This record gives sequence, C-alpha cells and structure tokens, in this order.
Amino acid sequence: MLRKTALWIDERLRVSKLFASTAGHTVPASAGSWFYVFGSGTLLCFVLQIVTGTCLAFVYVPSADEAYTSLEYLNYQQPLGWYLRALHYWGSNFMVSIMAVHMAQVFLFGAFKYPRELTWISGCILLLLTLGMAFTGQIMRFDQDAYWGLGIGAAIMGRTPLIGPNLVHWILGGPIIAGETLSRFFTFHVFVIPGLLIALVSLHLRLVLTKGINEYPVPGQGVRKETYAEDYEALLKKEGVPFYPKAIDKDLIFSGLVMLSILVCAAYFGPKGPEGMPNPTYIDTVPAPDFFFLWIYAALALLPPYTETFLLLTAPVVGIGLLLALPFLSNTGEKSARRRPIAVLGVILVFLGLSTLTHLGTYAPWSPHMEAWSGDPTPVQFVQGRSPLELQGALVLQNKQCRNCHSLGGHGGLRGPALDDIATRLTRDQLIRQVIQGGGNMPAYGKNLAPQEVSALVAFLQTLRPTYVPAAHDSAVPAASGG
Repeated sequence: MLRKTALWIDERLRVSKLFASTAGHTVPASAGSWFYVFGSGTLLCFVLQIVTGTCLAFVYVPSADEAYTSLEYLNYQQPLGWYLRALHYWGSNFMVSIMAVHMAQVFLFGAFKYPRELTWISGCILLLLTLGMAFTGQIMRFDQDAYWGLGIGAAIMGRTPLIGPNLVHWILGGPIIAGETLSRFFTFHVFVIPGLLIALVSLHLRLVLTKGINEYPVPGQGVRKETYAEDYEALLKKEGVPFYPKAIDKDLIFSGLVMLSILVCAAYFGPKGPEGMPNPTYIDTVPAPDFFFLWIYAALALLPPYTETFLLLTAPVVGIGLLLALPFLSNTGEKSARRRPIAVLGVILVFLGLSTLTHLGTYAPWSPHMEAWSGDPTPVQFVQGRSPLELQGALVLQNKQCRNCHSLGGHGGLRGPALDDIATRLTRDQLIRQVIQGGGNMPAYGKNLAPQEVSALVAFLQTLRPTYVPAAHDSAVPAASGG
C-alpha cells in the first residue's frame, strides 16, 4: 500500500525525476572536497534563520513601545525563549562568516570565470542582502545600540548628494527615529529581504545546476571559451559522480559541525541584548554594532574627518562595482590559485585588514576605558604649580570621568586624543566650544557641566602643554608685540 501510494504521488509530481536533476545531478569527482562545503553550510544557516525567525515572530511585537518588552519577555519569561533568540543571533553570525569564506574560496578557485558569471554576481548580491538582514536584525532589538547605530547609519545616508535627505526620510519613515522606523525595518527584515534572498537562492542554485559545479582547478588548465563546454562535459563523462550519494558526505559532516557549533554557542554565550531602553537624550552612550560591522565602526573612527564623506560615498560603490565586474574583467585564463599570486595576496590582505579592524573595534580607541578615572590619579607633574582655579579644573577632569576617553601622562582611555599637549592645538575659545558643543567622536557636555565647571576645566586644559612649546593662538587676533 505504501509503495503504491508513493508511485501514485511520484507519477503526478515527478519527485524522482526532480530529485535526479537536483540532489542527484552529476558533478566532477574532485568537487567532493572539503573546499566545496561552504555553500551548503551557508544554506543550512539560512534555513535555520527562517525557522527561528518565524518562531520569534509569534512573540515579537514590532512596536516602539513593545519591542524591548517583548525581547525581555523572551529572555526571562518565555520557556527557552532566550535560547531561541540565541540560535537566531548566532545563526546570523555563522551565516555571514561562512558566506564570506565561501566567496573567498570561489574567487581563489576561479569559479567566477566563464561560464559562471551570473553565478558569481548572484552570490555577491546574496552577500549584500545577508548583510542587510544582519543590520535590520540589529535594529529589531531597538535598544541603545540599535537606536544610536541606526542614527549613525542615517547620518551616513544623509551625506549622499541630492537625494540624501529624501533617502533618510524614506528609510526612517519620517524625519526622526520613531515607531514608523521600527515598523519599516520590521517589514524589510521579515518580508522584503527574506523574499529577495529566497528568490536569489533559487536562481543561484538553478545556475549551479545548469552550469555545473566548478571543477577543482589544476595549474596550467585555464578557461577557453571555445572549448570549455566540451571539456567540462568530457570531464563529467570520464569521472563524474552523482552529488547524492557520492559527493555529499563532506557537506553533511560540515553542516552537522556548523549546526553543533551554533547550538553550543547559543547555549554558552546566550542571545545579544537588548542593551537598555532606547533613549535619545542619553548622550553618553557608546553604541557598537554586531561583530560583522565592527570593522566599519573601527575604520570610521580611524578616518580623518575631512576624508569621511568622500570615502563613505565612494569606497562602497567602488568595492561593489569591482566585485560585480570581476567575471568580465578576468573572464578566461588560469583558475588555479597557485598561478595567481596576486589573487592570493589580495584575499590575505582583505581578511587580515577586516580581522584587524574587527578586533580593534571591540576596544579602545573607540571604547572608553571605564576604570581610568577611578584607578589612576592625575600625574603629579600636571598639578604642580597650578592656581586654585586650575586645580579645580583638574578635579572636574577627574570627577567627570573625562579620562575614560582621554589619556593624561600615558594613563587613561584612548577613544579621544591625549590631553598632554591639548593647549598647543586648541585655543581657549575652541576648548570651550569643544566641551560645550562636542564634535568629532566627542558628545556635547554643555548640559552636564555648570558654567563655573567649564571655566575651571578649560583653565586647567590651557596649562597642558610642554614648557618649550607655545600655546595655541587664534590667527585672527594679532599677537602682542614685545616692548
């Protein structure tokens, strides 16, 4: 009875033929390698995101008033709600990481060359959409990190010439970050981007099936458009094997290890946030993105202010443009990484740079050194011979925790510039304006300090310079001539 039922279903749905043309399609025997497992690992993470995201949507409330509360409910009241959130969070981290490695492997193996140009382009767009899912997912927490991180992102978008303000208004659903903003990002995160991802994953898999899996590159055997199709078909006839069951074993093992790693990380580290209710009046917050955007966070902190706008508007466009144009710039020729040293060096430099910036993004100089003010007294040389007003300013500097971000005498935070020679760079008026209004990475402290505290603090800061270096001078005011 079961066999007859199965045959009846197969006769109408052609399940066996569908299976033979997909999971059972012929691949080069060399494709059954550990180098080819990252695509299936990424697909597993995507499926996990869909399942866990659907479950979270049953409880999560996309409202500015209820989003934070619903996450707190998941963390502390819903049975295993914290673990569900952790699975979703760590699944996202693993998906971004494995996809980045998969893109690097495809590049090093020359799998972007003819006839797989569209396979590469669809993969690049999938990577961008995955990063979009990660960013919108962080906004779903709608905590301090999400609120201020979105504010930074909106500020970057606002620098776009001509359409900047309209773009920000469209993204935020209005002139400010509010309930409409969260509803809009919820739509992006749950409907728009996942829909595009599913469509592109289907296209990507279709391209893999029609153009085949890239054979393991052999030095000296390059791509020639005139003969590649015939050579690939001959290779499949000579040593081709069905993907299932001959070449799928390593994919299954790797996917199992990835799933186990996600389960362990979710159980050990737990979910991310939420990190406090969003409060636009709290200026002392230090927002930090999730780890896959930390490198951008660190790079922006390192950039000189006069280069920010230009690089923010040009670097992403140039980078994405090069990725999409790559299969047309280098369409034929050598595939093996052994014969492409520049490609190998480029991948090493990219991953080394991203890793370094990501590591730096987790601590100073972009994060305050919270123990600096309480653990380290003001060095003696900076208080000797000071007037009572200047000494009062030294107390303000210490008690207001300015040294969380600024070092003095080699001790303190590194988020802001060292204060040892601040009087050689800023005049009195500039110091007052910087303290009250802020600027660069420094928030405004006009509402946090009384006028007399500002006066004392600036008086002390004016003494911080080497004895042999003159103080900063306003070029608009003529210097007094000697008698």
